[in-house]
Amino acid sequence: MKTFVLDTNVLLHDPRAVFRFQENTILIPITVIEEIDRFKKDMNETGRNAREVSRILDDLRKKGSLASGVSLESEGILRVALMNGEMLSRLPHELSEQRGDNRILAVAADAKSKSSQVPVILVTKDTNLRIKADAIGIKAEDYQSDKVDITELYTGFTQLEVDPETVDRFYGQGWVTLEENLQPNQYVVLKDAGNPSHTAIGKFQAGQRRLVPAIRIGKEGVWSIHPRNREQTCALDALLDDSVKIVTLVGKAGTGKTLLAIAAGLQKTAEEGVYNRLLVSRPVFPMGKDLGFLPGDIEEKLAPWMQPIFDNVELLLSGHEAEKRHSRGYRELMAMGIMEIEPLTYIRGRSIPNQYLIVDEAQNLTPHEIKTIVTRAGEGTKVVLTGDPYQIDNPYVDSSSNGLTYLVERFKGQEISAHITMMKGERSALAELAANLL
Repeated sequence: MKTFVLDTNVLLHDPRAVFRFQENTILIPITVIEEIDRFKKDMNETGRNAREVSRILDDLRKKGSLASGVSLESEGILRVALMNGEMLSRLPHELSEQRGDNRILAVAADAKSKSSQVPVILVTKDTNLRIKADAIGIKAEDYQSDKVDITELYTGFTQLEVDPETVDRFYGQGWVTLEENLQPNQYVVLKDAGNPSHTAIGKFQAGQRRLVPAIRIGKEGVWSIHPRNREQTCALDALLDDSVKIVTLVGKAGTGKTLLAIAAGLQKTAEEGVYNRLLVSRPVFPMGKDLGFLPGDIEEKLAPWMQPIFDNVELLLSGHEAEKRHSRGYRELMAMGIMEIEPLTYIRGRSIPNQYLIVDEAQNLTPHEIKTIVTRAGEGTKVVLTGDPYQIDNPYVDSSSNGLTYLVERFKGQEISAHITMMKGERSALAELAANLL
């Protein structure tokens, strides 16, 4: 048995965190309730989570006294810990009693003093609070329930050394059987052990345990785009495969994630008509101000955050024009209903059938937000999520706890999903150097 003291940021990150500590005791300092109350009117994910926490605690209150302790469905016990002068006196003089973090520390220190046989652990996503807890002798941990070790993130492809006959047979009959333990739709580079230039690339079909060739890109490319490396070849294969309903592309700036996704989306909607509409969206993080603080109508308000999408679409359309094909501006595509660009704010509550949905900058989303988006997908919809876990603007997630990496790990064994980690930048030599050095 252990006692876990929860910080505010844990509950704001995962409102159902109180049910994830099994049969242990959970202490929620009254200060945490006060801080959650300050967030409940926010019209964003944090505000929604704060309101959900309040509803959960109110439901538990109906089962018994929160001060005495309420039994949870996980067989644990939850208590709301009140504050008193004796608790605060346990803090070092350097720690102000007025700060919420320090008052949470005081509750943890008090619990530790009263239960020498039961370990007391402070759970917080605040690095500095974990440091302060350690300094005064309290064990502290990060909230790990949905964390993914970014250094061990599934890459989506692998390399196998084989005999030259296997490579030749793959080209000759169009497939080879593999006995290796691979994930569905994992991409494989077959490499001749005796001749490194004798290679082949394919996609693993788990049901038949076969490696089949990736989709061939013709001379015209995909909306004038041609893959420049193996990773981009694999990415385009996944993006153009209608049997793959969810695709995740992870990579640093300049690897072509967004450009390839939009090119494939336009190909499947405007050219092939497989989907009714290309819907491109991205989260809005306006550094403390909401859209309403910008002048103009909704299109003008969205322009600063949607401009990277517009730039990619215009680049693709200009490539069409260079090939003397009919080129339409993105405004015309939107007016015709072929393409729609909007922030994720308006995705909640919708049902999105038969559309090619691209979510850019998905590393800024929480696992709960990712679930909300993916569950919007209706019949016939394909979902593509792109992002760089090392470039996160959301203060409530990091490279290990963001929704994009969480989704990659949860879906890697599913036959309708595919993932590619893109390593090589193709934007420019300068951009590649900056991504690696800065």
